[in-house]
Amino acid sequence: MIIVMEHKASPQLVDAVTTRLKQLGFDTHLSVGVERTIIGAIGEKRPGYMEMLGAMPGVERIVPILQPFKLAGREWHPEPTQVQVGDITIGGDEIIVMAGPCAVEGEVQLLEIAHELKRAGAHILRGGAFKPRTSPYSFQGLEEEGLRILAEARRQTGLPVVTEVTNPKDIQLVAEYADMLQIGARNMQNFTLLREVGHVNKPVLLKRGLAATVEEWLMAAEYIISGGNSNVVLCERGIRTYETGTRNTLDLSAVPAVKHYSHLPIIVDPSHGTGRWRYVTPMAKAAVAAGADGLMIEVHCRPEEALSDGAQSLTPTNFQQLLSKIKDVAQAVGRKSGSPAVV
Repeated sequence: MIIVMEHKASPQLVDAVTTRLKQLGFDTHLSVGVERTIIGAIGEKRPGYMEMLGAMPGVERIVPILQPFKLAGREWHPEPTQVQVGDITIGGDEIIVMAGPCAVEGEVQLLEIAHELKRAGAHILRGGAFKPRTSPYSFQGLEEEGLRILAEARRQTGLPVVTEVTNPKDIQLVAEYADMLQIGARNMQNFTLLREVGHVNKPVLLKRGLAATVEEWLMAAEYIISGGNSNVVLCERGIRTYETGTRNTLDLSAVPAVKHYSHLPIIVDPSHGTGRWRYVTPMAKAAVAAGADGLMIEVHCRPEEALSDGAQSLTPTNFQQLLSKIKDVAQAVGRKSGSPAVV
């Protein structure tokens, strides 16, 4: 349920309500707005609890939460959340672009790409050190050596790093190197992993599962937030349908749907969403027009030599052109986009 406090209710009145909720066995979460404070309460419903709480000084009204995702939903947290990754803010006015190769293949490869991305105007460097692959014979990543290379790229370029964690036992290791932890599509409902990253003081990028509904996706975010980590960014990366002309079907309708139901920021990955580099720029523009807070783009200096996902990777030149094109769309829908440099 949501307890809406009266206009400019004092901190003492808010504390009194919060204390009473805890006595009744509820977990509480505060959302302090300009005009009002809202208290989100999660716990077992009891007879008479609404009347009891409604009689407390400073309480304006009590609203039951209808959606199953209490913490990720807008009912108790109506204001959009902004997530900080290093000195980058996701969920503000600016369209944030994460870019890099699917996998860290080696130091020379990654540093070359990282410097190209920095010159082009990317905000965050992405690259996989741990790679869950469909085939056990595919390249599985450099693991800790890949993390070390990502950290060196950050040192040289200043770009914050996002990389995937696939196993609960590796969370602390990845968190030592990365600025943001990614939960991949195949692990969206790995509830043990979700619970564990909920205890980490690092922002989390949660990709949508291969066949997950928006509600299931938001419930996965609920696992993370309920663990104490509210810095969650959602990533639409396409879902599996009967279509074979693209790798996945990029569900851009999920962007306004998430914006309606949730306060969490959402970015779009048109690289995995289409699987074809020629389609990435058009779908990136469409994602910005739909209201996405950012993009995740796969970039490789030599896509034909990539150990994974070369077919959907842009060259640095194509990436720079993409940034120029999304800038126009961002301005048209009232958003900001960093001015890309010339590669």
